[in-house]
Amino acid sequence: MKIAKVAFLGYADSKNGDQEYKEAFEAAKLLAQNGYEIVDGGGPGVMRAATEGAHAGGGKAVGVTYYWENDSNHPAFFEGRDAQNNFDEEIKTDSYVARTLSIMDVSDVYVVFNGGTGTISEFGMAWGLARLNFGHHKPLILFGSWWHEIIEAFGKNMRLRPEELKVYHIVDSPEEVLIKIKALETE
Repeated sequence: MKIAKVAFLGYADSKNGDQEYKEAFEAAKLLAQNGYEIVDGGGPGVMRAATEGAHAGGGKAVGVTYYWENDSNHPAFFEGRDAQNNFDEEIKTDSYVARTLSIMDVSDVYVVFNGGTGTISEFGMAWGLARLNFGHHKPLILFGSWWHEIIEAFGKNMRLRPEELKVYHIVDSPEEVLIKIKALETE
């Protein structure tokens, strides 16, 4: 599997200095230093950290943004485009669903950090698409050991198919993200 673009998904309200912000920055920097392009939602938090990390690593970041037609259509609780997220290329979309699907489409693998309902939505979409395309799916890399507890709760309480448990990998460090991506390329 050839991996060129890595999507970063995570908490939009994360601030510089927060754990997931630092980890996203370091992971994106390390990936950029190894020739990978970073994709994010063009917003603040983990998205901005991913762009900043890509640039610190000498690489490029793509921002997949969501624009609404006018202010009356603006979703009250959507962070939108972050003027401080200085990505190199922009892909504009006109809805949250289109934005998420575009991120899924242009990326080869997804790295999912801690986040809120938006991150849960993106994780669910990525996990669902991986199951639907199992065997030809785009892998998920779940960042943080706490994901074990989340996945165990799903397995205990929901009706999961065996292939759904084979499409993700849980890692605990930026270095492990790179190691896992390199391993996926040789599979």
